[in-house]
Amino acid sequence: MDNKFIIDCQAYQIQIDNLQALSLMLSQKNYSKIYVIVDENTKKHCLPKIKSELKGHVYDLIEIPSGEKHKTLSTCEKIWEQMLDQNADRKSLVINLGGGVIGDMGGYAASCYMRGVDFIQIPTTLLSQVDASVGGKLGVDFKSFKNLVGVFNSPQAVIIESGFLKTLSAAELRSGFAEVIKHALIKDESLWIDLQGQTPASIKKWAEIIHRNVCIKKEVVEDDPFEGGLRKILNFGHTIGHAIETLLLDTDDHLLHGEAIAVGMICESFLSYSKGMISNQELDEITEYILSIYNKVIPTRLKNHKQILENMKKDKKNKGGKIMFSLLDGVGSCKFDIECSAQELKDSFLYYDVLR
Repeated sequence: MDNKFIIDCQAYQIQIDNLQALSLMLSQKNYSKIYVIVDENTKKHCLPKIKSELKGHVYDLIEIPSGEKHKTLSTCEKIWEQMLDQNADRKSLVINLGGGVIGDMGGYAASCYMRGVDFIQIPTTLLSQVDASVGGKLGVDFKSFKNLVGVFNSPQAVIIESGFLKTLSAAELRSGFAEVIKHALIKDESLWIDLQGQTPASIKKWAEIIHRNVCIKKEVVEDDPFEGGLRKILNFGHTIGHAIETLLLDTDDHLLHGEAIAVGMICESFLSYSKGMISNQELDEITEYILSIYNKVIPTRLKNHKQILENMKKDKKNKGGKIMFSLLDGVGSCKFDIECSAQELKDSFLYYDVLR
């Protein structure tokens, strides 16, 4: 059985489990220079798997340190410096081989260098495969705020290899799974039903899961490419999740992105319930399923309400100083631009705090 999937987007194709597509693309274009951006992990575990597709092409590696704390303009400067030192021109190609950090930052660096050179995304984590690599949102963190500086730009292609997931730790796989849960809750009730009883460790046919999630995100972003409306539903769980992730970023209690989003989804599901948008039964089902995978990932209470609220005020979806949310309108449905009060937010934190 052929497990390859090809998804046609408006500006590019997404290939799933078809690494050979890379060599075909390179043979069809006469790039003057090819740069492959890696970190120490993807250099060791993933680069060997694409070397045969790069055969016959001269390329240079740009290695950056792994981790969200390096997703900064200063790292971009190092990328640009290496490209400049090696005389990269506008006919150059950047291949981003890595997770969300490399995809977001490498795509941003490519989009800015000489006002833009071609780039290809090869996401290597579950998080980047089902979410970050699709939709053309690129950027870096600034002053500890996630993705504050960035652009919208499309790659030449996205090539997803589900086999890369075998290189991930259980924690990284679990982190990416938060976006799978999110997609099901906001857009696909049948996916939500299929996920019940499953964990990241129990899933065998990842290509099918990735395909379903990519199709969900593709549908949303093509309807609203610049996040003016519907695309905001993809931020479910992220308004609170990002604020918590930012708060803990430089502490011993720092969370992986998906862990923070898991907390955010529980709190924002409570907000949905408190506004009468989902039932108590739905809230319980969502909470129980998320906790069955993530447990209580924050060991201390969400007691720093003031700082979490301050972080949320920097959210890009806000309007006129008001904190705006995307909340569930039943499982598989979501509405956006919903304002919540400070008291409602505190109640949602309390809800999470008292969970067992």
